[in-house]
Amino acid sequence: QVQLVESGGGLVQPGGSLRLSCAASTSIFNLYTMAWYRQAPGKQRESVATITSGGLANYAESVKDRFTISRDNTKKTVYLQMNSLKPEDTAVYYCKIMSSPIWGQGTQVTVSS
Repeated sequence: QVQLVESGGGLVQPGGSLRLSCAASTSIFNLYTMAWYRQAPGKQRESVATITSGGLANYAESVKDRFTISRDNTKKTVYLQMNSLKPEDTAVYYCKIMSSPIWGQGTQVTVSS
Protein backbone atom coordinates (compact mmCIF):
# COMPACT_ATOMS: atom_id res chain seq x y z
CA GLN A 1 0.00 0.00 0.00
CA VAL A 2 1.49 3.29 -1.13
CA GLN A 3 1.59 6.02 1.50
CA LEU A 4 1.89 9.78 1.05
CA VAL A 5 3.09 11.94 3.95
CA GLU A 6 2.76 15.71 3.74
CA SER A 7 4.67 18.19 5.88
CA GLY A 8 5.56 21.86 6.01
CA GLY A 9 2.27 23.50 6.86
CA GLY A 10 1.84 26.11 9.54
CA LEU A 11 0.75 29.62 10.40
CA VAL A 12 2.11 32.43 8.24
CA GLN A 13 1.31 36.11 7.83
CA PRO A 14 -0.17 37.44 4.58
CA GLY A 15 2.59 37.91 2.04
CA GLY A 16 4.68 35.17 3.59
CA SER A 17 5.95 31.89 2.18
CA LEU A 18 5.81 28.20 2.99
CA ARG A 19 7.14 25.08 1.31
CA LEU A 20 5.12 21.91 1.54
CA SER A 21 6.63 18.47 1.00
CA CYS A 22 5.01 15.15 0.20
CA ALA A 23 7.05 11.98 0.51
CA ALA A 24 5.83 8.85 -1.26
CA SER A 25 6.55 5.25 -0.32
CA THR A 26 6.69 3.83 -3.82
CA SER A 27 9.62 2.71 -5.90
CA ILE A 28 8.00 3.93 -9.11
CA PHE A 29 7.33 7.48 -7.93
CA ASN A 30 9.08 8.79 -11.03
CA LEU A 31 6.34 7.38 -13.27
CA TYR A 32 3.45 9.15 -11.57
CA THR A 33 1.80 12.48 -12.22
CA MET A 34 1.51 14.09 -8.79
CA ALA A 35 -0.87 16.76 -7.59
CA TRP A 36 -1.52 19.12 -4.74
CA TYR A 37 -5.11 19.79 -3.69
CA ARG A 38 -6.55 21.92 -0.93
CA GLN A 39 -9.79 22.07 1.02
CA ALA A 40 -10.89 25.15 2.88
CA PRO A 41 -13.53 24.99 5.62
CA GLY A 42 -16.98 24.57 4.12
CA LYS A 43 -15.65 24.25 0.59
CA GLN A 44 -15.00 21.42 -1.83
CA ARG A 45 -11.52 20.04 -2.33
CA GLU A 46 -9.87 21.74 -5.30
CA SER A 47 -6.84 21.10 -7.45
CA VAL A 48 -3.97 23.53 -6.88
CA ALA A 49 -1.17 22.19 -9.08
CA THR A 50 -0.05 19.10 -10.95
CA ILE A 51 3.30 17.90 -12.22
CA THR A 52 3.85 15.12 -14.72
CA SER A 53 6.55 12.49 -14.59
CA GLY A 54 8.45 14.63 -17.10
CA GLY A 55 8.18 17.75 -14.98
CA LEU A 56 5.42 19.63 -16.81
CA ALA A 57 3.44 21.73 -14.34
CA ASN A 58 -0.07 23.15 -14.35
CA TYR A 59 -1.67 25.50 -11.87
CA ALA A 60 -5.06 26.73 -10.81
CA GLU A 61 -5.61 30.33 -11.87
CA SER A 62 -5.88 31.40 -8.25
CA VAL A 63 -2.29 30.37 -7.48
CA LYS A 64 -0.55 30.92 -10.80
CA ASP A 65 2.59 33.06 -10.47
CA ARG A 66 2.60 32.56 -6.69
CA PHE A 67 2.96 28.79 -6.23
CA THR A 68 5.52 26.44 -7.76
CA ILE A 69 5.23 22.67 -7.85
CA SER A 70 8.39 20.60 -8.24
CA ARG A 71 9.60 17.07 -7.66
CA ASP A 72 12.74 15.21 -6.69
CA ASN A 73 12.46 11.67 -8.01
CA THR A 74 15.57 10.54 -6.13
CA LYS A 75 13.86 11.48 -2.87
CA LYS A 76 10.40 10.38 -4.06
CA THR A 77 9.10 13.75 -2.96
CA VAL A 78 6.90 16.43 -4.48
CA TYR A 79 7.04 20.02 -3.25
CA LEU A 80 4.78 23.05 -3.30
CA GLN A 81 6.52 26.38 -2.86
CA MET A 82 3.92 28.95 -1.87
CA ASN A 83 4.80 32.64 -2.01
CA SER A 84 2.78 35.83 -1.52
CA LEU A 85 0.30 33.90 0.57
CA LYS A 86 -3.18 35.30 1.07
CA PRO A 87 -5.80 34.60 3.74
CA GLU A 88 -7.87 32.81 1.09
CA ASP A 89 -5.05 30.26 0.73
CA THR A 90 -5.94 28.97 4.19
CA ALA A 91 -6.84 25.29 3.82
CA VAL A 92 -5.72 21.74 4.45
CA TYR A 93 -3.33 20.81 1.64
CA TYR A 94 -3.17 17.27 0.33
CA CYS A 95 -0.97 15.53 -2.17
CA LYS A 96 -2.20 12.81 -4.47
CA ILE A 97 -1.02 10.33 -7.05
CA MET A 98 -3.23 11.28 -9.97
CA SER A 99 -3.79 7.73 -11.22
CA SER A 100 -4.79 6.32 -7.84
CA PRO A 101 -7.34 7.00 -5.09
CA ILE A 102 -4.58 7.41 -2.52
CA TRP A 103 -4.41 10.68 -0.54
CA GLY A 104 -2.04 11.88 2.10
CA GLN A 105 -3.27 12.89 5.55
CA GLY A 106 -3.03 16.59 4.74
CA THR A 107 -1.17 19.51 6.26
CA GLN A 108 -2.84 22.67 7.58
CA VAL A 109 -1.87 26.03 6.11
CA THR A 110 -3.22 29.10 7.87
CA VAL A 111 -2.59 32.58 6.51
CA SER A 112 -3.48 35.19 9.08
CA SER A 113 -2.11 38.30 10.74
